[in-house]
Amino acid sequence: MTPGYIRAVFASSRPEPDSYLNGLPAVRYLLEGGRLEFDAPVTFLVGENGTGKSTLLEAIAVGYGFNAEGGGRNFNFSIRATHSELCRHLTLSRTRYPKDGFFLRAESFYNVASNIDDLDEGSGELLAGYGGISLHKQSHGESFLALVQNRFWGKGLYLLDEPEAALSPSRLLTLMGQSRLLVQADSQFIIATHSPILRAYPGACIYQLSSEGVRRVNYKETEYYCLTRRFLENPEKMLQYLFDGGWAEE
Repeated sequence: MTPGYIRAVFASSRPEPDSYLNGLPAVRYLLEGGRLEFDAPVTFLVGENGTGKSTLLEAIAVGYGFNAEGGGRNFNFSIRATHSELCRHLTLSRTRYPKDGFFLRAESFYNVASNIDDLDEGSGELLAGYGGISLHKQSHGESFLALVQNRFWGKGLYLLDEPEAALSPSRLLTLMGQSRLLVQADSQFIIATHSPILRAYPGACIYQLSSEGVRRVNYKETEYYCLTRRFLENPEKMLQYLFDGGWAEE
């Protein structure tokens, strides 16, 4: 059995010449004939701000039929349409159809939680699938985990954009453990993240996005792993370097 529901993504057309998308390293890589292969149950998109991680993940989500602001495939609300046109220029190579799916993006999770409350209309029937409590009545981190633990059923495609935004290190480990259970239940994850903890998931495929393009790397080769390790091994030296202006000069 194939390891997931999306096998690959590649560019099938070009944005307009003046589109900002052409300046994103992830998009340039695809436009130059690059192809992202998803041959592991868990794939991470990592890299600095502005490299196109979230834009690419959003395009994959919209191209697969998810709401641009997040949610399941039956969510169709829109607070403000700000998603890019990149989805129109990509082709997704699919293997089979998932029975479940969800697009979780940290920046618009409030809107998703509000839409769930609106659809529930006070009956509690819809909320039962999310743990029985309004996501607005929990902390940000608790609501993230409640969603994953109660709404993610398995045999699904789960796209997560910076899930670490609301989670402590211990909760990130909880998320990783829950992801493992879902992978064992025939699920696929594609995750855009800055978290060196999440990226340690065993056997994951890691694509590092940078100004030089996109390359597949091992966990300990990622820039954030190296930076975090250097900092934890000698925070005093790193802070002195930062405060003396060395960091700003790089």
